[in-house]
Amino acid sequence: MVLKLGRMASSLLVFLLLLERGMFSPSSPPARLLEKVIQYIDLHQDEFVQTLKEWVAVESDSIQPVPRLRQELFRMMALAADKLRRLGASVDSVDGGSQQLPNGQTLPIPPIILAELGNDPKKPTVCFYGHLDVQPARREDGWLTDPYTLTEVDGKLYGRGATDNKGPVLAWINAVSAFRAMEEDLPVNIKFIIEGMEEAGSVALEELVRREKDRFFSSVDYVVISDNLWISRRKPALTCGTRGNSYFTVEVKCRDQDFHSGTFGGILNEPMADLIALLGSLVDSSGHILIPGIYDHVAPLTEEEKKMYKAIDLDPEEYRNSSQVKKFLFDTKEEILMHLWRYPSLSIHGIEGAFEEPGAKTVIPGRVIGKFSIRLVPHMNMSVVETQVKQHLEYIFSKRNSSNQMVVSMALGLHPWIANIKDNQYLAAKRAIKTVFGTEPDMIRDGSTIPIANIFQDVIQKSVMMLPLGAVDDGEHAQNEKINRWNYIEGSKLFAAFFLEMAKLH
Repeated sequence: MVLKLGRMASSLLVFLLLLERGMFSPSSPPARLLEKVIQYIDLHQDEFVQTLKEWVAVESDSIQPVPRLRQELFRMMALAADKLRRLGASVDSVDGGSQQLPNGQTLPIPPIILAELGNDPKKPTVCFYGHLDVQPARREDGWLTDPYTLTEVDGKLYGRGATDNKGPVLAWINAVSAFRAMEEDLPVNIKFIIEGMEEAGSVALEELVRREKDRFFSSVDYVVISDNLWISRRKPALTCGTRGNSYFTVEVKCRDQDFHSGTFGGILNEPMADLIALLGSLVDSSGHILIPGIYDHVAPLTEEEKKMYKAIDLDPEEYRNSSQVKKFLFDTKEEILMHLWRYPSLSIHGIEGAFEEPGAKTVIPGRVIGKFSIRLVPHMNMSVVETQVKQHLEYIFSKRNSSNQMVVSMALGLHPWIANIKDNQYLAAKRAIKTVFGTEPDMIRDGSTIPIANIFQDVIQKSVMMLPLGAVDDGEHAQNEKINRWNYIEGSKLFAAFFLEMAKLH
């Protein structure tokens, strides 16, 4: 009884918001339709949670290259394809080919789903991108519950993939299923592109997008991605930019074999000492990158951008506490956000070849590889950054007069992405958020890199928007990943409202 009253209150709140906006009247069918959809989603939310539970139970880990997990990925993609077919979508599961691993092993790549519902030329066509693969997770890594058993505690749905990205993919499907269940015409044509290798670098995806540019994507007007998080626990957000990424390795080598420190210690340049000096020259204790010229092409800060940071709902102290960090490098909300979004950062990730096991092993590594990355921002040039990094490390290495060999390589280069927030779909999303959540969204950027946004924008040259559902504390990639039931269910309503707003604006 309490649960039903809660659902009624939720529907009543949306009705009052629609009324306040002048959307709910005898001459306003879209508002009446949205109210019906919202009631349906409220009444069937337990079914939607059950489906998420079934999807989380599939161990669709794309990171660990083992046959069993690859079979789970195929099973996950088959479940999604079947779900879409039962909604009436035409579904094409495109063969992804095979993946050659460094050890010579070959594994099949799970199919990429291309699905479509509706082809009315009078309606806008919205394409949704999502992924169903996940990061590795084990109970012994610090999970409080089994990571592949969706577990609800105090309205939080814990499970690997719950927020990244199975929950948001299902929220889109839930919105479509509500229209279908009530035998209502979808306000927009909808296409889905869903992959199973995003966590492993979206193997084969860009090739498919280029191949389908003039076929599957030819009728697409807008692309929506829901694969990131809000900056708040309760206030919705729209994401209008992400940082890029340049990933580097620096190898220092004396010989291929390790040395005994009692036999060779003190008579040679140790590769590890050289590498530590190189890595230590990259960034100082304040987070400032020490590579000459690295900030030269960073876009200048505008007054309009300053206003955006001030308007964002973020309590620095709460953010710090929820992150379980003793102290950030910056104290104010504006400084924290700018250094997350609009300034480059350099992170040192690890050392390959070093002794890392428990115990005391008196070894001198003969060859070590350091790994670090630089998050890129507009208007940094990737090739210029590569040159700056190599020149800096070569200079530092030369000062050491070491007899070892050093090689610097840029292993990965991904551009930053910026959206046009004046596009129709951003306006439609703002209106839908106001209707469902009763507030204006935070307009945020994301400090991470989501390569598919640039691929869509560059290859098919259509408007791309990021519409996140997850809260800032969802813990994507971490132990105890979760999505709040509230975010999942209200997010399903949000997508339904977005369809209607998109139809009105087109």
